[in-house]
Amino acid sequence: MVQRTHTVLVVGFGAEYGQLIARRVRELNVDSEIVPHRITAAEVARKEPSAIILSGGPKSVHVDGAPSLDPAIYELGVPILGICYGAQITARMLGGDVKPSDKREYGRAVVRVKQGGAGVLRTIASGDELAVWMSHGDSVDALPAGFVHLAESDNCTFAAFADPARKIHCVQFHPEVVHTPRGAEILAGFL
Repeated sequence: MVQRTHTVLVVGFGAEYGQLIARRVRELNVDSEIVPHRITAAEVARKEPSAIILSGGPKSVHVDGAPSLDPAIYELGVPILGICYGAQITARMLGGDVKPSDKREYGRAVVRVKQGGAGVLRTIASGDELAVWMSHGDSVDALPAGFVHLAESDNCTFAAFADPARKIHCVQFHPEVVHTPRGAEILAGFL
């Protein structure tokens, strides 16, 4: 049997998000490798990652040529964390709905935890409020089948959601930035 390495693949969807996520993962004593969004499921499987993090990005999932992902990656059984654009592309590819937000969110926001104690929110209690950094023009409007609603903000109904059975976790906010004070705790909860 091949022993797994503890490496997280950070799938980059553009901008500087991937670099910062990879650095935060390494600060939590886990190796990370940044890979392009064009990576195939077969290439991911050969790398035998412990987990995959889908980064944010500057594009809308609705524009022509928006970065996508090999859908078979979701079937590998590797834990996945989608952040911002990574959450939106996950919702869209797995049967949810993503729409342009009525009000673009950029900056500090407060997220209310509806269901804590598990996954990325394992150390955060239901009912807690988290200061987070948001930066998005689209929002998930309907969750894919099997996903549960974990957190919301005033302008984002689905600020966090997950499919625990498939080990897929998503947050609309950015846990990798210092403006999300409990961000390292959230990333550690995933790792």
